[in-house]
Amino acid sequence: QVQLVESGGGLVQPGGSLRLSCVSSGSDFTRNLMGWYRQAPGKERELVAQIISNGVTNYADSVKGRFTISRDNAKNMVYLQMNSLKPEDTAVYYCRRYGGGMDYWGKGTLVTVSS
Repeated sequence: QVQLVESGGGLVQPGGSLRLSCVSSGSDFTRNLMGWYRQAPGKERELVAQIISNGVTNYADSVKGRFTISRDNAKNMVYLQMNSLKPEDTAVYYCRRYGGGMDYWGKGTLVTVSS
C-alpha cells in the first residue's frame, strides 16, 4: 500500500511563493508518474503539473512560467514550487502517484492566496 503525504500549504499574499512537498511510501518510485492536482471550491479537480522519472514535465497553461515541479527519486519526493501566486490559485493541492498499474492520491494540503 502506497501512502502520499503532502505538506507546505498555507496562507500567502498575492505575488508570494510557497513550496509544496509530497513524500511517498513504497518501492519502485521511479516507475511512476508524479503529479500535482488542485481542487478549488465548487470546481472539479484539475491537473497542475506532472513529472516522469527522467524529469520531463507538463504544466497546465494557467501555471506555466510560475510553478515548477521537481522530484527527488532517492528520497521518494516530489515538489511544487509556486511563485507569483494569484487568488485564483487558492485550492486544495493533491499529490498523485500513478502509472504502471497503480494510482494513489494524498489527502491534500490547502493553499490560500489572499491579502
